[in-house]
Amino acid sequence: MRAALLREYNGPFDLVELDIDDPRPGEVRVDVRASGLCHTDQGVWRGEIPMPLPTVLGHEVAGVVESVGDGVTYVAPGDHVVGCLSTFCGCCEHCLTGHPSRCQDLDAVRRPARARARLSLDGGEIPQFAELSGFAEQVLVHERALVKIDPSVPFTTAALLGCGIPTGLGAVFNTARPEPGSTAVVIGCGGVGLNVVQALRVAGVARIVAVDLVAGKREMAMTFGATAAVDPAGGDPVAAVQELTGGGAHHAFEVVGRPETVRQAFAMLRVGGTCTVVGAIPLGMDAAVPGFELLFEKTLQGTRMGSNRFRVDIPRYLDLYQQGRLRFDELVSRRIKLDDIERGLADLGGDAARSVIEFP
Repeated sequence: MRAALLREYNGPFDLVELDIDDPRPGEVRVDVRASGLCHTDQGVWRGEIPMPLPTVLGHEVAGVVESVGDGVTYVAPGDHVVGCLSTFCGCCEHCLTGHPSRCQDLDAVRRPARARARLSLDGGEIPQFAELSGFAEQVLVHERALVKIDPSVPFTTAALLGCGIPTGLGAVFNTARPEPGSTAVVIGCGGVGLNVVQALRVAGVARIVAVDLVAGKREMAMTFGATAAVDPAGGDPVAAVQELTGGGAHHAFEVVGRPETVRQAFAMLRVGGTCTVVGAIPLGMDAAVPGFELLFEKTLQGTRMGSNRFRVDIPRYLDLYQQGRLRFDELVSRRIKLDDIERGLADLGGDAARSVIEFP
């Protein structure tokens, strides 16, 4: 199968023919039809998130089941599916208490893969990124990394259900859970941040302030439900948000993944407010906030993949999308080919919400 192989940080993606194993018990091989480009992929490419190289990146995947291994009961060949990196074991404390996104027992679902990589090039093993490696024509995953979807959903839209959509929506619906009529600020209005914005709108938040350096992203946030927008380069964004929210927001969402924006988000809160860090802060960086502020009962919390229960959440989100209450198609800014990944990753810093690789 054809795949985009990353051999070194900041290097080019080489199009190569990789060998992929047949499904073992519990595993599924999927023909990829679309794969989204995420800031996490960009972070690995830039060396901010260390990973064993060479590897095939990509973790927002939609496609069609090609074949299944023994014991697979959830999907069958021909099913339309979305892959999710928060694979769950189904039997640990986190899974059994309703928090499958926290599951750490990957050996329970991919023990054979841990013994030997399932992708190879000229006999050399190629480790799978996030147990997916979606920048390829096929992926081999455990069935618990998949959710079935309605075949009417376009693959380019469905791919974003693997990460960007559930991360943004879930940060609101599952993690922060704001009250109707409250106020919120969102720092970073790319593909994930726009989903935070529209989730706040659906949740009934009264004032939603979008903060982003890129004018196009601020404008898009307004179409997704923001009630005001702030250019952080145009003055003090903390003061601007405090004024727009009547003394500070009830909720702040940091969707950039930088220590300085975490501190800004925390400073934008009113007494008793909650800051939810959605962005992935690079390894080795601290996100300290003024300790004295904790006396005002402010909360700083994180979220992983929107605290998702993806087999429950994704069908629900698709219902809202098909009712016209959530906007997914508009998140796809560009459709590219497998040989244009570098430009797609570079576009994430501009006015693009999401670039998606389309496969024939």
